[in-house]
Amino acid sequence: MPITVEERWRQFFRWGPYGLLGIAAAIAAASADVFMDRTERVAAGVLMAAVLLLHVVWDHRCRRVVAATGWGPELPGCGPVLVPGAPGPASVVHFALRTALAFALTWLNPFFAIYACVGYFDATHLLPRRLSHAGLLVTAVTMAGSQSGSLPPTSLMQWLAFGGLFALNACLAVGFSHLATKDAEKAAERAATIAELGRANSRLEQALAENAALQAQLLLQAREAGVADERRRLAAEIHDTIAQGLTGVVTQLQAASAAPDRERADPHLRRAADLARHSLGEARRSVRNLSPVALEHDTLPEALRKTVTEWAERTGVDTRFTVTGTEAPLHDEVAATLLRIAQEALSNAGRHSGAARAGVTLSYMGDEITLDVRDDGRGFDPLAGPERGGDGGGFGLAGMRARAERLAGSVAVETAPGEGTAISARVPLGAP
Repeated sequence: MPITVEERWRQFFRWGPYGLLGIAAAIAAASADVFMDRTERVAAGVLMAAVLLLHVVWDHRCRRVVAATGWGPELPGCGPVLVPGAPGPASVVHFALRTALAFALTWLNPFFAIYACVGYFDATHLLPRRLSHAGLLVTAVTMAGSQSGSLPPTSLMQWLAFGGLFALNACLAVGFSHLATKDAEKAAERAATIAELGRANSRLEQALAENAALQAQLLLQAREAGVADERRRLAAEIHDTIAQGLTGVVTQLQAASAAPDRERADPHLRRAADLARHSLGEARRSVRNLSPVALEHDTLPEALRKTVTEWAERTGVDTRFTVTGTEAPLHDEVAATLLRIAQEALSNAGRHSGAARAGVTLSYMGDEITLDVRDDGRGFDPLAGPERGGDGGGFGLAGMRARAERLAGSVAVETAPGEGTAISARVPLGAP
């Protein structure tokens, strides 16, 4: 696994001071005859030992605190500050002692500035922000003294060189520190943005999982609703075809059995057979979800006219059919719905009303089509008991309303005991 930039910096902050001190000590020893006498050499050795002891103690402290807190290698003061937390007093003391020792070594031999330059790298990590610039300036003093020849300067020219080099070092150190701080802030912002994106992705994945579960639930509900709707459709179709047809067959058979002779019974028997064949065909078409056979070759007005005529002949009720408005093409489901409603309304009138006259009107009214079925029968109270046509199966007026509502339409009933019945079905012309 490749080593990251942060890991390399942590390694530098831990082992870099030892390496720089070693290089500085080697060059200082080679130039000792030029810059140091015997006493200064002994002092330099003592100071180097103090520096080594300082770094050993600091490393031991960092490892001990890391072991106690579990903060890891990003512990503030022990490397780059990669986690929230300000440097503490211990890191300030460590930086001050190390800088003082580096200054003293550079005073003895300017080549020890090689070690002193480590202050440029970790001042912003070991010191609070209000002290970091001061730490950089103190390090700049040490570096300028080394670069100007020695500490302290011994001539005017050396003082001028020291001043210029100090200004240069200070500007460079503070400027680079400012840039590093800005880069660190940007890195922290990027890290925060990445963390927020990670949380957002987690929330998105959770939402997607919830949506998938919801979609599966909706599909199950839609499937169940489709099954229920198909059951209601078949129930209504069976009621409108088989039930009505069987009722007509029974009526004709009863009339045939009541006839005094075969000649008068034959027409009733033929009608019963025709009704049975017609009902069987309609039942098969209903199972296949096909349009009623009456609409297979005829438009809705023509199919209604034939239906009304056949019903009037079968029941003996004086019935008239009327079409108003401008005829317009209809969707197959609209035509089938209105035809089934008309058949149900006429069937109810024939079985329950005792009417002498009836009328069916189909009206094209701009954006909707209306079917009205009226009779002068005994009427009923719509608020009392089961709806008219309720034969225990609940497919009378309720079935008409259900058919119309599937096409965003409606069915209205006007009736009262002894005042006949008027059923009005309205369906949008453009449905479904």
